Amino acid sequence: MKLDFKGGCREIGRSAVYLNDEILIDYGMKPGEVTQYPVNNIHPKSVIVSHGHLDHCGALTNLMHDNSEIFMTPITADFTEMLAEDTLKIAEYSNLPPTYNIEDLKHFMHRTNKVDTGMEFTTNRYNVQLFDAGHIPGSSSVYIETEERESILYTGDINTLDTRLLFGADKLPEADTLIIESTYFGENHTPRKKLESAFIESVKNTLDIGGNVIIPAFAIGRTQEILMLLDSYGINTHVDGMGLQAYSIMKKHPDYIRNIKHLKKAFRNASVVKGKKRDRLPRDSSVIVTTAGMLNGGPVLQYLDKTYKDPKSKVMLTGYQVEGTNGRSALESGFIENNGTTQKLQTEIEQYDFSAHCGDRELKQLVRNFCDRGTEKVITMHGDNSEGFARWIEDEIGVEAHAPDNGDQYII
Repeated sequence: MKLDFKGGCREIGRSAVYLNDEILIDYGMKPGEVTQYPVNNIHPKSVIVSHGHLDHCGALTNLMHDNSEIFMTPITADFTEMLAEDTLKIAEYSNLPPTYNIEDLKHFMHRTNKVDTGMEFTTNRYNVQLFDAGHIPGSSSVYIETEERESILYTGDINTLDTRLLFGADKLPEADTLIIESTYFGENHTPRKKLESAFIESVKNTLDIGGNVIIPAFAIGRTQEILMLLDSYGINTHVDGMGLQAYSIMKKHPDYIRNIKHLKKAFRNASVVKGKKRDRLPRDSSVIVTTAGMLNGGPVLQYLDKTYKDPKSKVMLTGYQVEGTNGRSALESGFIENNGTTQKLQTEIEQYDFSAHCGDRELKQLVRNFCDRGTEKVITMHGDNSEGFARWIEDEIGVEAHAPDNGDQYII
């Protein structure tokens, strides 16, 4: 069994793993000052997509003209189509030549097989099954077995703990080789109740002094969870951006949501902002949840353009900020680039770890569980310290572990 690592190694973004020159697992992009894509040209027979975040599905458009069989959960298919349509809009707005058109996208989606978690299927002689990864709605860990009965388990982005939006990941099957994310190796998350309490207290403190609260949030998963949290405390909220479209998709797939009734209530109680309504916001003591989660584009830049000089207002980041993004720059220097202008944020900037990934404790327990059941090799990726995680596995568990670089190949 040959594994080629085309992206997502010793970094976060552009995940892509190629099995036996036939099966491609994920094909993402890495946002930043210059968007990065997986290395090398490939022509897979089958593509399996773990979930609908750009760092795992954002480069699928580069495969539009291949004849690959494509597999993902039904809700992931809808998210992927939404993101691909948005990419076309951005290209048009930026006056950049797109690599595909809407007809290409329709053909691509027509070739997509929608497979629910728990269902077994076969593609090009490989037996495959998707398991709920607990990361965003429809996110999957991918189990693959070859004709020779060799097996791998690719966790994708995984979270084993419950959140307001989702239940934690499914119990996963035994596998000879484990490919595991390492985003938060060495870092445990703040317990959710404590995190939520601190977040709500900070929101209320800002509102009490007449400031505005700008909450940048990822469209898929984070926007919905934050709205549910704010609604549970009776805080009036405005919502803007692609998170609204993602919510419409979630309503069509209620089985992928932990509590669809609460999710609907949270959006029903929020004030939707679009178009010209943005010109009337923010006003004193507004809470605005909007994309983009890393401050790279989206309506959030319009709100920041109005509030960045206001020391009473606050920007509350709700997730990881990739190096090279506005969000990382805001945290490290207080500066952002906003439509060609460098702005010094005089607002407060806070970051809250509403992660949808396993923390250090959960990652290590996952590896122990697999190795206790016979896993012989562990490969760590999707993290800034994947090599440290691999060393820990070899030192503490005694199982062979590797942290590949992009472009590396392993024969298992």
